[in-house]
Amino acid sequence: MHLTRFDINTARRDSRALLASPQKLHAAVLASFPPIADGTGRVLWRVDRAEHRAALFIVSPHRPDLTHLVEQAGWPATDATWDTRDYQPLLDRLDIGQQWAFRLTANPTASRRKAPDSPRSQRFGHVTVAQQTAWLLTRAERLGFTIPVGEHKEPDVAIRSRDNLAFARQGRTVTLTTATYEGHLRITDPDALRTALTEGIGPAKAYGCGLLTLAPIRHA
Repeated sequence: MHLTRFDINTARRDSRALLASPQKLHAAVLASFPPIADGTGRVLWRVDRAEHRAALFIVSPHRPDLTHLVEQAGWPATDATWDTRDYQPLLDRLDIGQQWAFRLTANPTASRRKAPDSPRSQRFGHVTVAQQTAWLLTRAERLGFTIPVGEHKEPDVAIRSRDNLAFARQGRTVTLTTATYEGHLRITDPDALRTALTEGIGPAKAYGCGLLTLAPIRHA
């Protein structure tokens, strides 16, 4: 497994077009891998945004080639390219009881019947902070971790940003509700957490949702 970071030049028109369309960015990410890699593992990606900055993170079974993204959305006249690292050492060191800082952009949803007498259900996006937080908390145990209680007697997780996305796909409009979570977790099942890290969490993985990343906890 590999973890890749690519810094996006947000001043470029092509960059803004990619950032505005998860469908286009999904296609650009998949174009980073040769056809022979198709079907040999899930590719996850996420865009982290800050003021005037954006970074694309990719977790993949194969090493990507982002030359086309450098030319389209990077700084092709400089030495700035991308950074790919072997993800396996981090996955191998995960153990019960460890605590990590985490970040996740997800598409928190619930399935409900379209009508009381309908046999079919439809997926709806959670729209409130409380609903979106509960969505993650109720899934944490099966994903291999717990979220400890913080100093304010509340789970140590916060939603840093929320968005409603709408974009065209095959002649129809796709809408997604996304939430970006940050907080701390404690590992209870390393194998389940490895699966979450490499296969993603929740729906809409093709559109930049589901990628959970870990970082060491910084102590003041």
